[in-house]
Amino acid sequence: MATQATTAPRSFSFLQSAIALQTLTIFLQAVSAGLLLATPYGETLHSAGARVMYGASMLYVLAAVLAWKPGGGSPRPVAYASGFLVLASVQVVLGIAHVPSVHLPLGVLMFGLSLLALVRR
Repeated sequence: MATQATTAPRSFSFLQSAIALQTLTIFLQAVSAGLLLATPYGETLHSAGARVMYGASMLYVLAAVLAWKPGGGSPRPVAYASGFLVLASVQVVLGIAHVPSVHLPLGVLMFGLSLLALVRR
């Protein structure tokens, strides 16, 4: 009687947590964008949230590299994470330049892509 053991990659939970954190921070950026329009402290929250979201994107890259390199997994998550970091960089530049016509739709796209990465992992 043979039983088949299933083993999850060692870094699965760290990568999953990094994606979840990134998704949450992007969602909170949408909330703080609404506060930006409605309250005097919204700009401070949105600015602080941008830094946290950027950090979460960097953490996602780190988690993807750690899941790929030592475990010999697929390099695809590294490409996705690097793409998110590029999008986050563009998002920061657009926010600083006050280009809401591109900044807002890009934020929505980033949230959707991050949610998709979270569900697919």
